[in-house]
Amino acid sequence: MSVSVLIQRLPHGPDNLPQYASEGAAGVDLLLAGDSIALEPGQRVLAPTGIQIAIPQGYEGQIRLRSGFARRTGCVLPNSPGTIDSDYRGELLVLLMNVSHERVVVERGERFAQLVVAPVARVEWTEVATLPESSRGSGGFGSTGR
Repeated sequence: MSVSVLIQRLPHGPDNLPQYASEGAAGVDLLLAGDSIALEPGQRVLAPTGIQIAIPQGYEGQIRLRSGFARRTGCVLPNSPGTIDSDYRGELLVLLMNVSHERVVVERGERFAQLVVAPVARVEWTEVATLPESSRGSGGFGSTGR
């Protein structure tokens, strides 16, 4: 299954469009655009990708860090996964946070995040006095065991 997504490269954007790293990859790799950035321990920054996209209605973009980048740097996405709505037209920015104890430098052109485009179901609420029973009930936060 494929979906057509319009993309605009910004003046500070990457030389190449985002691409899949392998045949079975779920997301396209995003590169750091603009200048390299340094994150001190505990610091958050909006990392630019240098692209804008138009995701079709009925889909969303999900931003995730590349697993190797997260393992190597100790960075996380505080709002993981980041959601790109179909009506957003600004630059894709990735909220990075350094949770390691060391300074992290991300170089221009480095593959640091990925974008997954996925279908979205819209909710139509039906208010009821009580919900139907289930085998799990209201148990949560470990109630089904380890």
